[in-house]
Amino acid sequence: MDVLFLGAAREVTGSSFLVTINGKRVMVDCGMEQGRDTYVNQELPQSPAMVDALVLTHAHIDHSGMVPALVKHGFTGPIYTTPATQMLCEIMLMDSAHIQESEAEWQNRKAKRSGDEMDEPIYTQDDAAQALSQFQALPYQEKREILPGCVLSYTDAGHLLGSASVTLELTEEGVTKTIVFSGDIGNINQPIIKDPQYLTHADYVVMESTYGDRLHGERPDYLADLSDALQTAFNRGGNVVIPSFAVGRTQEILYFLREIKEKGMVKGHEGFPVYLDSPLAIKATNIFVEAPPTSFDEEMLALLRAGINPIDFPDLHICVTAEESKQINFEQNPCVIISASGMAEAGRIRHHLKHNLWRPEAMVLFVGYQSVGTLGRQLYDGVKTVRLFNETIAVKAEIRVLQAISGHADQAGLLTWINSFNPKPQKVFVTHGEEQVALHFEGLLKDGGYSTFVPYSGDSWELKTDTQLAYGTRELVDKTSKKQRKIKKRDTAMQDALDRLSALVQSAAGYSNKLKAKLAQQINDLVRRWED
Repeated sequence: MDVLFLGAAREVTGSSFLVTINGKRVMVDCGMEQGRDTYVNQELPQSPAMVDALVLTHAHIDHSGMVPALVKHGFTGPIYTTPATQMLCEIMLMDSAHIQESEAEWQNRKAKRSGDEMDEPIYTQDDAAQALSQFQALPYQEKREILPGCVLSYTDAGHLLGSASVTLELTEEGVTKTIVFSGDIGNINQPIIKDPQYLTHADYVVMESTYGDRLHGERPDYLADLSDALQTAFNRGGNVVIPSFAVGRTQEILYFLREIKEKGMVKGHEGFPVYLDSPLAIKATNIFVEAPPTSFDEEMLALLRAGINPIDFPDLHICVTAEESKQINFEQNPCVIISASGMAEAGRIRHHLKHNLWRPEAMVLFVGYQSVGTLGRQLYDGVKTVRLFNETIAVKAEIRVLQAISGHADQAGLLTWINSFNPKPQKVFVTHGEEQVALHFEGLLKDGGYSTFVPYSGDSWELKTDTQLAYGTRELVDKTSKKQRKIKKRDTAMQDALDRLSALVQSAAGYSNKLKAKLAQQINDLVRRWED
């Protein structure tokens, strides 16, 4: 009876844990690493075929994104989720697979010409479809024995639609121990979904620490701030362009916009149009209404019972096709445009930024975190020009930030969650946080009388005796490792392609007008295919 820490150990992303009970193995989360890696992660010690069951806490890719890869390499067991998580995974894993295939296809076109090694996608849409066929939904608070001596139940974690903390009741050789995996613990007072639900008993807790070193501060008035942004831009005749994450944040913004319209908070522009221009966000928005009622808070439920769709309203326009997206440019009235990606790195949002950034009457409204190095962060930091579709675009639009509703509990919320256990757990394992943040939060827990441990990837713990069973790697990621070289190779290849295209455009100065027009048309056709 033991737990092995694989991912999100002294890091935030790539959550994955392996519990062994009575010779069987159950994996909790199978997430994709995103962003920087600090430590080399422990590989799965057995073949994926040797894993007997998989349990997911929620649908975010850093918790679920490697599930199709696990299936690709031999895992055939059941995959347990809440009903809403299953619904979201059906669109998010297929979308992720499409991205993997597209990246590999692009890389292989160049590799084929240069004679370099061909890339294989991490997984394909067929792998994702097979994984989804293995999903089994388990509602909140229901118990199910998923393996001999292993009983699973879910408790609402309040982080994302369908998110959950996982409780495993483990019995081996007459000894029973309960281990709780927090998943991502949500912030309180988020729209649509419930606040985190608290648990009271566990022998062991594996908990996240994303914001274990900070407080969110006073809650802003989201309706007032959003309506003020709209009023300001509309009064001067400009659009409000909102780069937004497709799942979660987009639905919150729609929820607020419905309320703003109902209350008439934007004066003189009561019928303002709103365009939702993101295929993934559209699919996710439908799920947010179709999900089981146990996923929603009381306000959302009251609206649904009254026959009101809380994230739909008059003058909301859904743009599915590329042609519908382009038609937004012909809107005569000031409007709201919500599009992905949230950091403006890809997707249709870049098309809308191209058409609005140069307009001083327009506004770009950020509603989420902007990572260093992204186009969103450049705009946030006040850059004067940007390059979009091989054009230099002047940034004359107003750039404004709406204080976002964090989906993660802050330090106080994390402490409230862990303090609900009575008596205190035998051990609290602090995970899912940058190393210094996890260590800081561990210090707070120690001060509160908890026995704690911040694991490295590959550390394992015997649960019957409360002792460390094995020590994992402390090896830092080698920046010249194969993985890093491959990433660098892809970045270099992209820059090479851009340089070649720029050189071609410059050389076209001597072409006839007919040839120039033909080249411009072909470049535009290529861009449209990738925008779609």
